Amino acid sequence: MKSFTDKVAAITGAGSGIGRALALALAKRHCHLALSDVNETGLKETAKQAEAYGVKVTTARVDVSDREAVHAWADQVVKDHGKCNMIFNNAGVAHSASVEGTDYKDFEWIMGINFWGVVHGTKAFLPHLKASGEGHVINISSLFGLISIPAQSTYNASKFAVRGYTESLRQELELSGAPVSATSVHPGGIRTNIARDARVHDSMSSLGVKDLERSRRSFEKMLSMPPEKAAEIILKGVQKNERRILVGNDARLLDLVQRLLPTTYQRLVTTFSRRVM
Repeated sequence: MKSFTDKVAAITGAGSGIGRALALALAKRHCHLALSDVNETGLKETAKQAEAYGVKVTTARVDVSDREAVHAWADQVVKDHGKCNMIFNNAGVAHSASVEGTDYKDFEWIMGINFWGVVHGTKAFLPHLKASGEGHVINISSLFGLISIPAQSTYNASKFAVRGYTESLRQELELSGAPVSATSVHPGGIRTNIARDARVHDSMSSLGVKDLERSRRSFEKMLSMPPEKAAEIILKGVQKNERRILVGNDARLLDLVQRLLPTTYQRLVTTFSRRVM
């Protein structure tokens, strides 16, 4: 995907954050857009801003955990645009709780969006990407798809799953000689609403967190990179056909730590977390 001009990109979670930034960065590059989100207000605003660049933009309210809805959207995208070259499986949510305190319903909720949403998007769009003759699957994992931290077992599980799924997909596409590639993206602290909108369980207190709201605010302070900068890094990585895109110095640093200290890093994280919490 050396050029985005006159290509068609589908983006989930396009109503804000990285999804919106990707949409606008692609629109600047003359790429047509099919945008989805459950946040219809944010989705309309993203579409309005993208249309100012003179590209075709279509929108749909889609819950990515709903398999039939995602498949129907994928078919509609091709009807509306004539083709689809890229799917950015970006929609995601967060949940903070101890393993013991995690309710099964919360676990199913986060996996339904963060992991199954990626699976649905990949499966629904892959035939269309192949038919386009030049396609790319871009799945948004996380820094926490590289390392694990306490109180994020459900989030870690979903993002590690995205990484494994995408890496396997990439290998299969290469083996079959398909005109499609796949990339796993690992953003670090990006300034989005994910922390503010996260579900937080009071079992955090068992891990030493006494003030949940203060803890949330402290975490938000670590989200320093503007989503616009993250989008630029991601698109450059797609053009280079990178297998794994690390977004931010924090992602690059902790990726290195995990490689050098594949098990010992857990002790370091535990020590750091004890001090912070």
